[in-house]
Amino acid sequence: MKEKINILKKELGITFEVFTRDQNAVKSSSDLDLLENKYLGKKSLIAQTLKNINDFPQEIKPLVGKTVNEIRRKIEDELKNLRNELNLLEFDKKLREEKFDLTLPGRALLAGSKNILYKVIEEIQEIFIGLGYEIAEGPEVETDYYNFEALNHPPDHPARSLQDTFFIDDRILLRTHTSPVQIRYMEKHKPPVYIIAPGKVYRKDYDVTHTPMFTQIEGLAVDKNINFGNLKWTLETLARSVFGKDRQVRFRPHYFPFTEPSAEVDVSCNICVGKGCRVCSGTGWLEILGAGMVDPNLYKFVNYDQDEINGFAFGMGIERIAMLKYGIDDLRLFFENDIRFLKQF
Repeated sequence: MKEKINILKKELGITFEVFTRDQNAVKSSSDLDLLENKYLGKKSLIAQTLKNINDFPQEIKPLVGKTVNEIRRKIEDELKNLRNELNLLEFDKKLREEKFDLTLPGRALLAGSKNILYKVIEEIQEIFIGLGYEIAEGPEVETDYYNFEALNHPPDHPARSLQDTFFIDDRILLRTHTSPVQIRYMEKHKPPVYIIAPGKVYRKDYDVTHTPMFTQIEGLAVDKNINFGNLKWTLETLARSVFGKDRQVRFRPHYFPFTEPSAEVDVSCNICVGKGCRVCSGTGWLEILGAGMVDPNLYKFVNYDQDEINGFAFGMGIERIAMLKYGIDDLRLFFENDIRFLKQF
């Protein structure tokens, strides 16, 4: 047994001596990799001895393991030191070969910014918070009841068509507007109610002015003695805060299932100042939102006394507002993540 140990020690000693000579010939990282594989790889004396350690008698296994591991650690330490030296030499060589002009200005870091849509949302939210409104939210996956029925949509209304709405099944769908938030809020709160409901909505459209997903803000005010004049003042305040104090605002009669009377709201074109141009199709006006007085029929769904209160509601597409405010001609640019477009804002 002693003889076997002595032979092993001698072989390992010779191995380390040869390793010491070989490491002096290493000039690069690739040379070092070859050296490491030669002395610590699967076919090396150290690896083979540890692999076949069960061939030794039980009483000398600990001594064999200790002897081999001591040499292995010494070689590993030498390899580690050598690798550090080579890394420093290669880094120094790289620095010497590269030329730096320290007089050149540094490269500025590109700073991130909020998406233009969120800027517009925050701007509108601040306007209404200043008017005393609260922000309300609701689920994007809705039921037919909240999205249509409780908003006075009859069963044969075109908005229920499969061409417009993403139905998951007969009862569940992706909301087509944020108006369901108004119903959910009124179910849990008694008048007075002053809220805006921002969020994503979904419809089956895709062209330069429509996308399958877009962002809306809808508003609701329900209280005693509310009339169309209150609605008109609120939306004029909004339009002039967003587009400028010099903008004119007009209301055109329209139809919505959940408001009566209803109107579409336009602002004077910022390009031609109301004279008529290509942007406004020669009309001098740009449509920004729809609005109206809440149809009294809606109050029965939330147990409000329609003889005691009145209300108005309005809704707008944020992408539409951003396009008109910043002169953007394709709605799809908001969702394509082109850094050249986003950096402009």
